[in-house]
Amino acid sequence: MSPVAMTAMYHSHASSWALTILFFAISYIMLRQDKTKIQKVTHMILRLFSLIMLVTGVGLLIGYSFALTFVIKGILAFVLISLMEMILVRGKKGKETKPLWMPFAVVLPLVVLLGFNVISL
Repeated sequence: MSPVAMTAMYHSHASSWALTILFFAISYIMLRQDKTKIQKVTHMILRLFSLIMLVTGVGLLIGYSFALTFVIKGILAFVLISLMEMILVRGKKGKETKPLWMPFAVVLPLVVLLGFNVISL
């Protein structure tokens, strides 16, 4: 993959990460405030950016020749997306979400630190 394509893929990936976290926070706040129409829209936008993030992440993984650090980051990112989805769906159903917040608080910084090469394996 060309350096220009890798740079574009990287910036798309990083931007989609930021927007994913932003829309997760907005969707959770709307859920807590009982604004169901707004929450449904933000949840769908969250899913769209999660999909964009996964596609660009796989592209970067291929571009980096499946380096171990990025494979682990990809697995943790998938876990993080799953946690965000479970928190929102369980919250919407009125079920307990507290047990999911601890893994979320652990995995989110790990993914960010691995993504910016602060931690490398």
